Amino acid sequence: MIYDIAVRNGLLVTPAGTMGGDLGIIGEQIAAIGPNLAGREELDAMGKLVIPGGIDPHVHLEMPAGAVRSSDDWITGTIAAACGGTTTVIDFVEPEPGTSRRGEVTSPLRDALTVRRAEADGRAVIDYGLHMTLLDAQPATLAEIPAVVAAGCPSFKAYMTYSFKLTDDVLIAAMDAVGRTGGMVMVHAENDAGIAYLRQKLMAEGKTGPRYHPISRPAGMEVEAIERALALAEAAACPAYIVHISTGRGAAAVATARSRGQAAFGETCPQYLLLTDAEFDRPGFEGAKFVCSPPLRKAEDNAMIWKLLGRGDLQTVGTDHCPFFYRGEKDLGARRGEVSSPTGGRTPPLPPFTRIPGGMPGIEARLALLYSFGVRTGRLTVERWVDACCTAPARIFGLAGRKGSLTVGADADVVIFDPDREVTLSRAVLHEHCDYTPYDGRHLKGYPVLTMLRGQVIARDGAFVGRPGGGRFLARQL
Repeated sequence: MIYDIAVRNGLLVTPAGTMGGDLGIIGEQIAAIGPNLAGREELDAMGKLVIPGGIDPHVHLEMPAGAVRSSDDWITGTIAAACGGTTTVIDFVEPEPGTSRRGEVTSPLRDALTVRRAEADGRAVIDYGLHMTLLDAQPATLAEIPAVVAAGCPSFKAYMTYSFKLTDDVLIAAMDAVGRTGGMVMVHAENDAGIAYLRQKLMAEGKTGPRYHPISRPAGMEVEAIERALALAEAAACPAYIVHISTGRGAAAVATARSRGQAAFGETCPQYLLLTDAEFDRPGFEGAKFVCSPPLRKAEDNAMIWKLLGRGDLQTVGTDHCPFFYRGEKDLGARRGEVSSPTGGRTPPLPPFTRIPGGMPGIEARLALLYSFGVRTGRLTVERWVDACCTAPARIFGLAGRKGSLTVGADADVVIFDPDREVTLSRAVLHEHCDYTPYDGRHLKGYPVLTMLRGQVIARDGAFVGRPGGGRFLARQL
C-alpha cells in the first residue's frame, strides 16, 4: 500500500515501547506502523527519534493581568509551540461575573467560553483546548457546569490565592459540583493568608526588590495548600490536578495521595526543574524576569522533583507559559524612581515586587529542555519523557486516542526529533514574542527538526511553514 506520507527509518517512541520502523499517514491520521512502508511523500528520519506532537496542558496566551496582557497572542504563541514540537495547547477561559441584560441573567461561563474561542479560532496554528476558571460557587455558576462540560471543557481551574481565590468552603462546593459532572478541578495551591502577611511585613520593612518575592511565598505556603486541596478534593470525590508544583514536598504530597488511591495528578514545569531562587539575586532589577508564582525554589527541590517525575509520581510537565516583556512590563516603575525610602535613607528601595507581572516564557523549548537535561542526564527514560510531555496530558485531559501517542487511528501529530542537533537558546533562536528567555545561553543537545499537525508539516528546521489559523478547538471528555 502507498500512503500519503511515510515517515521512514526512525526510532519510534510508541505506547508499546521504542522501536525502529516507519509511520504511514493517510489524510490526517496515522494509518500504519511497521517496516518498509512507502508513501507518495517520504520523510527520512534515519538517526532520529519520531515522537507524538507535544501537549502543553498549561499556557496563558493573551491573558490580561491588570494593566498588561501576556505578550504572546494566539498566533505568535502557537507558532512558537509548533517550532518547539508542541501541536496541542490547553489554555484558560477567564469569565467575568454575571450581569443582567434587560432583566435576563447572563451565563458568564458559557459566554466567556464563546468569547475565548472566538479569540483563538482562525488564529491558532495548532490545535487547542480550554480549561474553565471558576471565580465563585454561586448556585447560578454551579448550574452552568454541566453545560460547560458538554461543550468540551471538563477541567476547571480554581485558585487558593490572589484576589479571586476560592476559600475552602467555596472550593469544596465547586469540587463537589464538578466531580458530580465527571469533571476535574485544577488547583493553584498556595496559602493566601500566609502570603498576604509576609508581603505586608516585607513592604513595611522596605524589602521591596525582586529577591523578596520568593521570601513572601515560601515553600511551606505551597506544601500546606497542596495538602489542603487534596483533602478537600478527596472529601468531595473530585479528581484533582495540582498545577505548577515547585517544591519537592508538594510533589511528594501528590505522590502520597495517589498511593492511597486518590484520583490526584501533579504537574511541574521546566523552570522548577532547571532554575533556582538564585536568579532573583541578579543585579539591579534583572531578577524581575524570573518572578512567577509559585516562585523558583532551591536546588534540592529541583532534584526531588526530577526524581518524582522520573519514576512517574508526577505525571506531566506543562510550561505555565505567561510571557511579559521585561522592558515596560516586568520592570514597571523600576526606571521611574517611583518609590522613595520609607526610612529617609539616601538609597531608596527598588519598586515593590508586588507590581511585577508574574509569569515567564517557555512554550517553545519544553521538549528540548526535558530531553537535554532529563533524558541525556539519565533522569528520564526516553519513554518517560514522551509520556510526561505528550501521552499523560492526553490521557488526563480527555484527548487519549486522538492526541499524544503514535497509534493507528490517532491524529498524525508527529515530531521528528534529532538527538544530536545542538542549539544554544537565545532570543534569536526562539519565536516567543518576548524580549528575553529565562533559559538564555543554555546549550541543548537534542532538538525538533520537523513538526506535523494532522499530517501537514507546519515547522521545519526551526521555521514555521504551516498556514495561519490551521488549529482546531478540541472538545474533550474525561
